[in-house]
Amino acid sequence: MTKLNISIEQLRSMIGLKVLYNHVTCRVVEILEDGPALVLEDLEHRQKIQPDQHGEAHRIAPKTYTVDILSPDCTEFSSAFLAMEPRDN
Repeated sequence: MTKLNISIEQLRSMIGLKVLYNHVTCRVVEILEDGPALVLEDLEHRQKIQPDQHGEAHRIAPKTYTVDILSPDCTEFSSAFLAMEPRDN
């Protein structure tokens, strides 16, 4: 079984890219290296109440999604990652 590799630099180049994820327009805002995974921010004004470190709600923030880059066995890209479509910036 061959392990699929993608560099963190390649992933970082995606920061700022607009994508369609699950029928929602989002922007890549962060890369989680230990997944690796992309963090997407909802650009369609969907919001959620964001709790503080004590679990108390204090502000409304854009909804975010975390998308794994690789499949669990790291041999191919995840279906969620492959399903994302680029959008015009």
